[in-house]
Amino acid sequence: MKGPGNLPWTPAVEHLVAKPVTVALAAGVGDVLAAPIDPDLADTAAFCAAYGVDMADSANCVVIAGRRGDLTRYAACVVLATTRADVNGVVRKRLDARKASFAPMEDAVTLTGMEFGGITPIGLPAPWPILVDAAVLDRDVVVIGSGLRRSKLALPAAALAELPGAEVVRDLAG
Repeated sequence: MKGPGNLPWTPAVEHLVAKPVTVALAAGVGDVLAAPIDPDLADTAAFCAAYGVDMADSANCVVIAGRRGDLTRYAACVVLATTRADVNGVVRKRLDARKASFAPMEDAVTLTGMEFGGITPIGLPAPWPILVDAAVLDRDVVVIGSGLRRSKLALPAAALAELPGAEVVRDLAG
């Protein structure tokens, strides 16, 4: 596998990922490459422009908090960078919540053990569903966060559907 763009992709990923990602990768995720990046360029648009990665080859992982009464459930949504997750429709219903929104930054960071702006679907807490937009799987290789703002991962898009807790959802992107 070859990573997209003009990054120095390497299969030696341990020093470039957050601890929960290291643990999950050790359990087997398939071919995963990592590359260091400037953390100031971690946000998708800036990253793609600086490193020559097509936005359609970049996937974002967002943490959603769904609430019903006093109960809060979390989910991760993986969508192409060219789209947005349908938080108030598809995701809210999937979480059986009355209200759904992006999880507060402090909650997302504390619960995942990852840096904000680098959260990835690899290594998330076990009970969380990982909702993967079906359009993501149409790509050969996608770039996602590494759990840190200072690096990115590249992997076959199909591997996202094989993650523990993953569910492929049609029309997740609204």
